[in-house]
Amino acid sequence: MKIAYLDCATGIAGDMTLAALIDSGIDADVIRAGIDSLGLDGVELKTETVVKGGFRATYVKVVHPEQHAHRHLSDIEAILERADGVTDSQKTIAREIFMAVAGAEAKVHGSTIEKVHFHEVGAIDSIVDIVGTAIGFDLLGVDQIICSHIPTGHGKVRIDHGVCAIPTPGTAELLRGIPLADVPVEAELTTPTGAAIVKALVDRFSTSLPAMSIDSIGYGAGTKDFPQRANLLRLFVGTAQASPEFDQVYLLETNIDDASPEVIGYTKQMLLENGALDVYTTSIQMKKDRPGVILSVICRPDQRDTIETIVFHETGTFGIRRSLIERSKRLRESITIDSDWGPIEGKLGWREGEPAVFTPEFESCAKIAKEQELPLREVYRTIEAWYQQAEFEQEEDDEPQEQDHSHSHDHDHSHDHSHDHDHDGGHDHG
Repeated sequence: MKIAYLDCATGIAGDMTLAALIDSGIDADVIRAGIDSLGLDGVELKTETVVKGGFRATYVKVVHPEQHAHRHLSDIEAILERADGVTDSQKTIAREIFMAVAGAEAKVHGSTIEKVHFHEVGAIDSIVDIVGTAIGFDLLGVDQIICSHIPTGHGKVRIDHGVCAIPTPGTAELLRGIPLADVPVEAELTTPTGAAIVKALVDRFSTSLPAMSIDSIGYGAGTKDFPQRANLLRLFVGTAQASPEFDQVYLLETNIDDASPEVIGYTKQMLLENGALDVYTTSIQMKKDRPGVILSVICRPDQRDTIETIVFHETGTFGIRRSLIERSKRLRESITIDSDWGPIEGKLGWREGEPAVFTPEFESCAKIAKEQELPLREVYRTIEAWYQQAEFEQEEDDEPQEQDHSHSHDHDHSHDHSHDHDHDGGHDHG
């Protein structure tokens, strides 16, 4: 799995993020082409190599004419719509960032997302930073974005509404639920744009660099200089070092109160047929006492877009909640064992230092139960007992013999159960 780690030692801002992406290897000319298509007159993205605290880094600057406009979300949407040099996926990422800002601004000003004014984030340089960052992360193509804890800085800063304590109300709202770090610097270390990028794009937070093989590192320089601190955002890009007994999956959920049971059942079948690891529903009570369900889907990170498309298409929902979660799991393989009732399929699972666990497949047990006119639970117990007996006999056969007849006893210690190494067979209820 390809991952990115944002090391925000001195905070995060839009220009620092864009600079780090370019420094990590993203083609600046591709980003410039996308920005040029926004149709913002006189705007130019410039990059240069600088030294911050003794370390080389990339610095970006947006050159633009003086402006006085305060934009609404509809104005931002119009700018994105006409940008034919920005792909649909890049526009989606940019919209997520702008929506995060709109939600926070609406909350702190007691307004609505549609009516709220974009101030600092509606300025041309912030629009360029956000769209450029969206293009950069899309081109980076990572499956997961991880971030360090976020320092905000201390002191006061002047914004359009006057002098405010750091973090400003909008930034503080964006950082709600995000772990913060105390860095004793009297300055605004994390800007509204930087906080919005973190809010919209980061999957999880970690105080240390995750286990990964590093492919590239990007250094994005901030504008200010701090004594004894390099004002840099580091972006690590690489491949996660996965353990076979550990992985990460997405839990996708949406609340539904306007779909028939047939639609939900059909949607579940479609999701499983298209690779979902598990799908289930939970009864809930929604607004105005309407009964509804939570549709929950577990899938691998590379399946997320496909699964979300199916949920949107089949249910008509307006939103899906995403949670990237970690799983501990047994290693597994599909096996077939012989019995008096014929071959029986099942799964063998194990963890390091623990005995293997055998589970018969439902289809095999149900077929036998019907053929033998036996209760299903009895078939399960009998098959599990057969497996345990076969394992016991195998262990006895594998014990070393006391007599030496000078023969070369070549015992095959593998289980003779017609193993079919299908580590992802069947539904994964992890």
